[in-house]
Amino acid sequence: MRIHIASDHAGFELKSSLVVHLRSAGHEVVDHGADSYDAQDDYPPMCFAAGEAVVAEPGSLGIVIGGSGNGEQIAANKVVGVRAALAWNEDTARLARAHNDANVVAIGARQHTVDEAVDLVEAFLAEPFSEDPRHQRRIDLVSDYEADRD
Repeated sequence: MRIHIASDHAGFELKSSLVVHLRSAGHEVVDHGADSYDAQDDYPPMCFAAGEAVVAEPGSLGIVIGGSGNGEQIAANKVVGVRAALAWNEDTARLARAHNDANVVAIGARQHTVDEAVDLVEAFLAEPFSEDPRHQRRIDLVSDYEADRD
């Protein structure tokens, strides 16, 4: 699977670990930055880039990482077509995919160990969208709202 990943300085080390893990698992990983640690960097451009790439490549998924993951989730969700969810445990990671067909997961690097973050990502990647009509209806309502605001 092709996975687009981005982080700010707070998520830089975790992102590096996840890239190694994901590539060793056979995934094609595209790193949208940060390219080096810079305590003054700004996460929105990197999250926008990862989100735009996910939307441009149906079937790919994204990961955005920051200190809490909150700002990164917000930034990614500004990209039309992104459904980013903040995962804080394996259930929220799975439900984001199963119920919301989320295509980007946000993770807080200061909230989880590397092993915990790997488990969140693996749960997110492994879970398919349920295709339950009630969940699709809700996704369509959000997409229609988004399209009407252009």
